Amino acid sequence: MIMLRVFPEVERTFKANDLLSVQYGILVALADAPGHTLRLTELADSANTSQSRLTHRLRDLVSRGDVELTEDPQDRRAKNATITTAGRRRLDKIAPSHVEDIQRLIFDHLDENQTAALADALSAVAATACDHELFKP
Repeated sequence: MIMLRVFPEVERTFKANDLLSVQYGILVALADAPGHTLRLTELADSANTSQSRLTHRLRDLVSRGDVELTEDPQDRRAKNATITTAGRRRLDKIAPSHVEDIQRLIFDHLDENQTAALADALSAVAATACDHELFKP
């Protein structure tokens, strides 16, 4: 039920800013990366998406000037994605609304113990569902 009720609400903030949730995740991953840059294979892993889907989602971000694609200096066959100043501004504009949405839709209904239990439960799910360094024990 959460997937059907909460996620569409969260998606509304992104849509109002001409983004999809996966594109927001891409911008966040790039903003958090060293030098605000990731190799496309790392970005696809971080966004939990395929290379082809990533390429499709990046197309809009690149055309808007939010992300720049460049050749990887260590491997000319690879490409890097970097969040631009415009992309950082877009992210900074949307992030407070996104945080408010998550607070209103999820955490306003939980006490401290429930929040801790939810974090523990979701960490266990992420550790088994995601093959990513961030979620490994």
